[in-house]
Amino acid sequence: MLRSGLFAAFAALAQPSWALSCMAPDIARDYARAAQSDQTYIVVRGELHFEESALPNRMDQRQSWMRDSVEIPAWLAGRSLTRDGFTKPFERDVILRVSCLGPWCGATTKGLHLTFLRKDGQVWVMEIGPCPGMTYSEPSDAQERQVMSCFRGETCVPE
Repeated sequence: MLRSGLFAAFAALAQPSWALSCMAPDIARDYARAAQSDQTYIVVRGELHFEESALPNRMDQRQSWMRDSVEIPAWLAGRSLTRDGFTKPFERDVILRVSCLGPWCGATTKGLHLTFLRKDGQVWVMEIGPCPGMTYSEPSDAQERQVMSCFRGETCVPE
């Protein structure tokens, strides 16, 4: 009897198994999120440059369950979206705001991106979370066509 009581107590105290469930990224859903926000967003297609070693590393288990974010200076050179497509030059410093939830952190690489930049004071912020979205590395032609369609007020339906 005592043994079964102890077993039940230990079972109740056992740590739950954690898993991160993310929706598949969808550029039309991201466009709707930005369009419905009170904040200012622009869509930019360009080459991202930053120090990849500055990305958070959650291998240190002592910090793995803390929620936080890291801001990394970056440079984005490309073009922002207009009614005529990605035609307006955009070359400037941006901030990568990389957030973590438990052991999961957002990640990206240098190179071509299609991203929704959010204006934060005087800077543009590229948000990179543990669940993908709002930034697309090596965007497909279909993703570019979809965001242009949304921007023009044409068909903009999440997949």
